[in-house]
Amino acid sequence: MRALIPAIVLGLMLTPAFPGAAMAQTTTDAAKADGKAFGKDLGAAAQTAATTQPNADRVPGFNGTPSQSGYFDDPKAMERAAASQASSSTGYQTMRNSMDRRATFNKVDLDATIARSKTISEDPLSYTSGMGVSGAQGRCVPLPPASGAAARYKATCNTGYTVDSSTQSCSVTLQANVTTVTDYLYYCSRLDPDCTAFQLPTCRWTGSHPGKCLQGVDTPGGFKCFEPGDPVDEYTCSAPVSGSNPISVTAHQVVNTSKDESQCAGLAADTNCTNTQETCSDSDPTTRIIDGVAVTQPCWAWRRDYQCNRYSPAQDCDTLASTPGCTLQQEYCITGETPCRTFERVYDCPVPDQPQDKNQFICDGDVYCIDGSCETIDRQPNDEFKDAVVALNAMDQARREFDPATLTLFKGTRETCSSKVFGILNCCKGKGFPLIPGIQLLVALGCSREEMLLHQKDVQGLCAYVGTYCASSFLGVCFTKRKVYCCFESKLSRILQEQGRQELNKPWGAPKTEQCLGFTIDEFARLDLSKMDFSEVYAEFTDAARLPDELQAATQIQQKIEDYYARARQ
Repeated sequence: MRALIPAIVLGLMLTPAFPGAAMAQTTTDAAKADGKAFGKDLGAAAQTAATTQPNADRVPGFNGTPSQSGYFDDPKAMERAAASQASSSTGYQTMRNSMDRRATFNKVDLDATIARSKTISEDPLSYTSGMGVSGAQGRCVPLPPASGAAARYKATCNTGYTVDSSTQSCSVTLQANVTTVTDYLYYCSRLDPDCTAFQLPTCRWTGSHPGKCLQGVDTPGGFKCFEPGDPVDEYTCSAPVSGSNPISVTAHQVVNTSKDESQCAGLAADTNCTNTQETCSDSDPTTRIIDGVAVTQPCWAWRRDYQCNRYSPAQDCDTLASTPGCTLQQEYCITGETPCRTFERVYDCPVPDQPQDKNQFICDGDVYCIDGSCETIDRQPNDEFKDAVVALNAMDQARREFDPATLTLFKGTRETCSSKVFGILNCCKGKGFPLIPGIQLLVALGCSREEMLLHQKDVQGLCAYVGTYCASSFLGVCFTKRKVYCCFESKLSRILQEQGRQELNKPWGAPKTEQCLGFTIDEFARLDLSKMDFSEVYAEFTDAARLPDELQAATQIQQKIEDYYARARQ
């Protein structure tokens, strides 16, 4: 109505003056008196309606079984009946005409106006000054810029390290050489204490044989020993043993082999590299002539493979850090390991690509003129209406979302989405990024339909960001992360949960285990709604709030203005 009346009056101001000043003056006074009496009657009626207990009997045409109940079985009949009455219904035509001429406002403009009104209410004298009844020009002050608090979102990025894995190889060769070795054979009775002389690094025990027979007889079957001598140990030495005479001295050639691992020394010493396998790379021929001696080996060279992992610093936060309006809220480790190699940074950012508000002003007063006679309208806006509307909607939302099984209110639904750390594919863009036409492409690349639906809910303001945890990691570096949200039935429920948890000092739990539980009855009773900021939903509630008699009052006002001009023309 407040938007309609100035438009009607402005139209009257632009109408050419009527002849007959005395008659116009008399008629003007009568119109003023009639208008004031009409307004007084409407005010009394509104006050009575606001203080009277609702009663079904007061509704015109209501009875125990309304005739309209037949529409329950045949909803299409309601459409047919409405269509047949629309062309002849005065109320419908008035409503359509009113809606067609009614001014519309962008939601962003409403949010900006609400934000600026808060600043004005804190220091009203800085924006207003007096204006006389005479209609003298007063002072206009530019409105403060919008705060944009209702159009922000949580954006995340990562810092830390990436792991570059690679396979590196090196060669190991078999080295063979032939040497001539001289063996000195010694015998020593096992009970002879002089045998200790052969316990040298150059000597080795190579066998034993029975000692000389002490008693025996010759028999037809051969010599039979009755009393053998002490066993004799045999020692083979690579050098003469001082004080002993060798039984025999023989020379022979020995083949020595060893692996040359010098090419693999660097990889073997690197703690970031692990030997994964070794394969023969040279096995033909197996027999080769070394220093004139035939040497046979199954393999003469090997390829040794190492898996090497290199840490390199990485981050993708430059864009958020340089975006105007984005502020760093927190940074935490998402791998839970020490030392931490992957950190999550959370920024609070304005929603991009918002239309810029034009300069607006607030002036000292509103002057309305009819036929040259002007009056200053003293407006006293009701600054409690928005709070009352939010409180009523909060109570209604609590009634609808109350869970009798758990005795809780505003329970959310846990939903998650995944993205690659420092990767290109991101299924968790958030409401800071509008939905793109290629949703099917994202699904084909790996994003699930549930993740796309989560994005839609987040864009609509239904989801609260809880946090991020690492879903897959390697060597302490996170490869895939999952972002966790709690989504609610309405934007109001989300705001109550977010700001209510701050009041109750009840933060969200760990992202990996948070279940989005609702408030208990006792917790909800302890909430102070007056301390919460509901500017994000003010515009939605006030846009939906319409007084039942607004259309009727507008019609009556329009009719009285037409009657005034009808009398003036007589």
